[in-house]
Formats: sequence, C-alpha cells, structure tokens
Amino acid sequence: MKNEFSINAVKGAKWLSMVIIMMFIVSCSNDESSLDEDTNGQTVITATELQYSDEAEQISEEITVIAEVIYAADEISANSKSAFVSDFLPDCVTITTVVTDTTKEKTIDFGAGCELPNGNVLSGVIQMNYAKDMEQATKTISVMLENFTFNEVAVEGSSEIIRMRSNEAGNPQGTATTAYSVIWPDGETASYSGTRTREWIEGYGSSFWGDNVFLITGSASYTNKLGNTYAKTITEPLRREIACRFIVSGVLEISRNENTVDLDFGDGTCDAKGTLIFEDGTTEEIFLRRFLNN
Repeated sequence: MKNEFSINAVKGAKWLSMVIIMMFIVSCSNDESSLDEDTNGQTVITATELQYSDEAEQISEEITVIAEVIYAADEISANSKSAFVSDFLPDCVTITTVVTDTTKEKTIDFGAGCELPNGNVLSGVIQMNYAKDMEQATKTISVMLENFTFNEVAVEGSSEIIRMRSNEAGNPQGTATTAYSVIWPDGETASYSGTRTREWIEGYGSSFWGDNVFLITGSASYTNKLGNTYAKTITEPLRREIACRFIVSGVLEISRNENTVDLDFGDGTCDAKGTLIFEDGTTEEIFLRRFLNN
C-alpha cells in the first residue's frame, strides 16, 4: 500500500511539474508575442513599445534643439552689433562659457529640474564644444551629457552635429549623429542611435522661441530591453515646431523582421496623437508618450 501511494505521489508530482513548465512556456511565449506582434500577427511594433521608441527619439531631438539654439546665439552675436539672446531657455538654466585660443566650451546646467517653455522638464548638464572661429561656413559641435534626465528619463551618451551656416536653400542646417541609452523610471531600458538632418526653416535670428521651425530627415535605430531592433526611416520630412512638444507632421517608416509600419504624425496639429498605417492598408490611431493620455 505504501509503495502504491508513493508511486502515485511521484506520478502526481511529475504531472504537476509538467503542467507548471507548460504554463511557464505558454506565458513566456505570450509575453514575447505581445511585445512584437500587431493585431494582424505581423511582427512590427506595438503601441506600448512605440511610445517608448518615440520618446527616446524626441529626447534626442530636444537635446539637438538646445545645442543648435545655443550655438545660433553665438553665431548671430558674432555677426551683429549687439549680443543676441534667445528666450528658449528659462532663468533656471545656467550657461557657463570657457574660451580657449581655438575653442568654446559651454556648460548648460539644468540643475535638479528645470521646465522648458514647451513643458519638458530637464535636469543635469549638457556639455558643448566647438571651434572659436564663428566665420566658418561648416563646423562640428560636440555634445555630451552628465547626470542628465528628460521628464525623469535618465539619458547617457553623446552626439556630433555638423553645422552648416547656410544650405542650398539659404537656411541653417545641422546633421546630428547621435548615440544615447535611456532608462525609464519603471525600469524599461533602450538604446537609440542615428543620423538626422535638421533644416532651420523658420525663426532663425528671432529672439522669440515660439516661431522656430525645423524640418527633419534621416534614419535611426531603436533597440529595446529584449534586444529587438527597429529601423526607423523618415519618408516624409518631420516638422518640428519648437512651441510644441511633439512632431506635428511627417511620416516615419518603422521596420523589423522584414515587416513595416508607417507612423503618420498628422496634419500639423500640436498633439500627442499619431496614426499607424499597416502594410495591408489598415490604420490605428495611437497616443505617443507614456506620460500623456490625450
């Protein structure tokens, strides 16, 4: 009787173990699928993953904007009779400049937290370095971060901007090559890298930050916590109006595992909405940014 009980107990334990293992396998399979498949079963990107991806991209964009605005103030001042000051950065930002025989080094300190006019809150330091000679038609601007956060997202990395005083259209233009890693407050991590060209089409030389507008072209890649990489290519120039926290128009193509989805940023309205356009022509409206619901 004891032997029969023991045999049944062992069989029961084995069966229970198999059930647990199968549940674990199914759970892992479902978790992986939910990260990378849309409702049509195409492996592209989910709305949740897209929010993280888009936010990482816009962090890079905002850092580049700040660097270009600060550099432009030096450039305009050097070619005018008086100093030029942009009102884009509020009084809570401290800018320190060290000039050597050949270079200018700037420290932009946002302290423990400083809100920009567009609503983004930054902390930490952005370091900039570029040649002292402001007459150069093309110049390299180096940008590095120290203890930097963007809306509580920790950001590490650097970028290099090739700055043209005037492109073929007569507008200032910067081509930024970036490499950043980000950590969200919820523990999500990712890396972002790419090369984007930003043409300053409106507002250059204006002391009012709200009329500055850029058109952005180029490509980038985003790698999430699981190591999944998404290729991101701008197919219609993205329009960034500095008075808005978001891209207001343009189309971004997102690809993974030979599948593609387009993200349309809209008709120019300043909002956190976008439209996903799948390969079969179906669409889905989504909200961008994890911290906004409308």
